[in-house]
Amino acid sequence: MAGITPASKIIIVGSGVFGISTALWLARSGYGDVTVLDMQDTASSGYDPLSGVDSASADLNKIIRFSYGSEIEYQRLATEAAKIWDEWNAEIAATPLDELPERLRDGEKKLWFNAGWLRMSSEDEFGTFELETLKNMEREGIREFQFRSDDEADINRAKERGWAHKLDPCRRQERFGTHKAVLDSTAGFVYAYKSCTWAQHLAKKAGVQMILDSVRGKVLDIGSKEGRPVVYTADGSEHSADLVVVAGGGWTPSLVPEVQDLLETTAGSVATVQIPKDRPDLWDRFSAENQPVIAWGTRQGKEVYSIPRDDNGIFKIGWRKTKWTNFEDVGERRISVPRTAHVTEKKETRLPTDALNGIKEYIEINFPELVPLGISSTRLCWYTDSIDNSFVIDFVPGRPGLAVCSGGSGHGFKFLPILGREVVKILQGQGPQTVYGRMWRWRSSTGNGRNGLEEGEQGPRVLSKQTMASETDWKFAN
Repeated sequence: MAGITPASKIIIVGSGVFGISTALWLARSGYGDVTVLDMQDTASSGYDPLSGVDSASADLNKIIRFSYGSEIEYQRLATEAAKIWDEWNAEIAATPLDELPERLRDGEKKLWFNAGWLRMSSEDEFGTFELETLKNMEREGIREFQFRSDDEADINRAKERGWAHKLDPCRRQERFGTHKAVLDSTAGFVYAYKSCTWAQHLAKKAGVQMILDSVRGKVLDIGSKEGRPVVYTADGSEHSADLVVVAGGGWTPSLVPEVQDLLETTAGSVATVQIPKDRPDLWDRFSAENQPVIAWGTRQGKEVYSIPRDDNGIFKIGWRKTKWTNFEDVGERRISVPRTAHVTEKKETRLPTDALNGIKEYIEINFPELVPLGISSTRLCWYTDSIDNSFVIDFVPGRPGLAVCSGGSGHGFKFLPILGREVVKILQGQGPQTVYGRMWRWRSSTGNGRNGLEEGEQGPRVLSKQTMASETDWKFAN
């Protein structure tokens, strides 16, 4: 839709990473009538998941990595995002406390922590994927920032640069006699809810309007009148616009049926362990100063990660081996939809037993000192997978004025500061002329490797087919 002008009325459905980044960049690009609708009050809650917000963006923290192996386009965009993450840290540090959003006034005044990312093998040797990744980094000229735990030159370089203490935080060499890992010193994590709060703060300052309410902001349907899209909300209102951008995360396929063969709503499994403040040994050890982000057994059948504790002592562990689906009737089809802790009619905080056992195995093997503490909480993190793990940002065929901005596929958060820049180009009709517009275009898949979307309700990942763990399973066997 090349016809939008600075005066065009634009509605964005969803205030998560994709929606708020798009809103911010539209406003900063001169579009003066941008409104964000969301059924969750992400403003007063500050996106804090502990305040009852359910979305992939509303999380405690997210891994930030700028290395993408052979996916050079994503790597280049991530590298650009890295500069803005640094700028945001500096801007927040320089802002008087009373001028910051409330959620950013507590704890450290920063979003992004360069804690490093340890890609740790669960076996005695590196997997093929890791060796290929290192070769790609060599070609891209960033190998010097990667430290192999079994390479003397790398170990010495890590010592010189102050990273050696993060090469083996689980003491695997000492306990098992072998430790194969690579520490990426460019990576780390961000406080997710604080990052979205900051982006929303910047968007409001740039003139974006927000309707964040369980009734007034809840979108029931998107239709059309006189060739223009119309958004229908739960309070009975009709919002006509020149352009509607649906960035609804896990709710996107429900709102735009045409995207259901491109995107599927799935859930990752997350658990936390509460690190006690009266245990200075553990408190210090699991801090960002001493603990890297860890990925264990990637493509080796384990697929577990952990992120250093936050200011409140919450140590987050995620299990990525299986992404769950939850099928319900939506219109004339049964599709996967979120089943969350707070927002949905049917609520769920439990994890499938397989996921909880995978997380407990990670703790038992790598952090046995946490076993007496047990698991503190569990949640399902709902987002959207695309057929090929690449985003879907394009106009919906046959629906004038309607666009989709979704498909984060578990790796979208790092692009929060920069994504909207490329989205604006696509919305201006430049998509076919830009590398990201071509990557994220409306598409179909013919062949295998559809990220599980072809399974449907008959597949093994459906939540109703799982044995769910209860709180009694949070404790470890003696």
